[in-house]
Amino acid sequence: MTAKTTDIRIRDVSFDYEDFHYRAPLKFGGVAIDRVTLLNVHSVIEGATGRTVQGFGSMPLGNVWSFPSKVLGYEDTLRAMKGLTERVARITAKCQESGHPIDLAWTLEPAYLKAADEVSRQLDLPEPIPKLCTLVVASAFDAAVHDAYGKLHGLNCYHTYSHDFMTRDLSFYLGPEFKGEYLDRYLLKEPKRRMPLYHLIGALDPIEEGDIPRRINDGLPETLPEWIRFNGLTHLKIKLNGDNLEWDVERVVCVDRVASETQRQRGVDKWHYSLDFNERCSNVAYLLAFMNRVRSATPAGFERIQYIEQPTARDLKAHPENRMHEAAKLRPVVIDESLIDLESLELARQMGYTGAALKACKGQTQALLMAAAAQKYQMFLCVQDLSCPGASLLHSAGLAAHVPGVAAIESNARQYVPGANQPWELKFPGMFHITDGTLETGLLTKLGLSAVE
Repeated sequence: MTAKTTDIRIRDVSFDYEDFHYRAPLKFGGVAIDRVTLLNVHSVIEGATGRTVQGFGSMPLGNVWSFPSKVLGYEDTLRAMKGLTERVARITAKCQESGHPIDLAWTLEPAYLKAADEVSRQLDLPEPIPKLCTLVVASAFDAAVHDAYGKLHGLNCYHTYSHDFMTRDLSFYLGPEFKGEYLDRYLLKEPKRRMPLYHLIGALDPIEEGDIPRRINDGLPETLPEWIRFNGLTHLKIKLNGDNLEWDVERVVCVDRVASETQRQRGVDKWHYSLDFNERCSNVAYLLAFMNRVRSATPAGFERIQYIEQPTARDLKAHPENRMHEAAKLRPVVIDESLIDLESLELARQMGYTGAALKACKGQTQALLMAAAAQKYQMFLCVQDLSCPGASLLHSAGLAAHVPGVAAIESNARQYVPGANQPWELKFPGMFHITDGTLETGLLTKLGLSAVE
């Protein structure tokens, strides 16, 4: 590989944590969570002239999502992720390679995965740290390097993914059909000006006033109509249980009934839903039965469904029977937890999935490479945010705003952990104060990943 004058070396990394409690619990994959730990990473990189620049990355350590376990508790999986964070920091700081951030992440990932195995053995974990969990830990480090790279060159990161900066074309990472292509072919150089906000309706969230046992009374909305009016919402993401067909159908019918009345009062005639089972459906038959029941109960509500996210188990190889071809004829079916590399994307396509969820928490590098591959394969694309607050939301939103075809942005932290957003609200008001159902993603043009500290 011929070196470029734009190449960098990593000189140092440091990290710290921030802990926040949720204002209301969020039921996730059958587990109610009420807190979040943010991993904040600072990197120092050096350019060809010897100039050094610092970058910043931040991401929630979403252990319940990335390391689900029937035998390990919340504190156990969080401790494992923190142990891995220490290893990843040392490995990253000692990296002797030079190159583009995509190259550095590609080089470092095998060492990160090896470290995850070592931490699993050292802690004598009954279940090893999954690859998805390792990606989440590494994502803040990857973001900090991308951020520093953009700042070194005086550019927003999305101006640094062309042949002018990248040494290798995409065929090195994604195969021969990408020969001669670079990431800029699959990305918008400038962000979309505004994007709709997807509001999360958790399985524990009240829909109507009668669902509230006792109000929080913190000045924020608590029922669905209150949230719709407060943020001017037109996109609603509905969390479902996947193990109770009657409840799941009724939940969608109820949301559609309440949303329809509220939107009618607002004079709004078009809005959308996404449905997320968090892999809880036992099989595809459950999903098909659910879709048919919803379509029968509320035809208009069914038409408002944009896509369905990860209905069955994330381990696709272990469940080859869960083929999505029939369900995907009705609505795009999107992989989320399953998407950990190109192999998993290709397997998902073979199994009938027609969409992919990109996530900044899996790494800027991986998200960009998967965005290119999914576009080549003409898949439906969305971006999910793991309830990212502050800088991590800006990172996630920047990804959504630069990938063609992504229509909306999740921003769940404003509902569950608004305190973590406060330091960023004055710097990016259009991203945190929502009145018309959209985020002002056109703000995300600053140096690096735009999250200027």
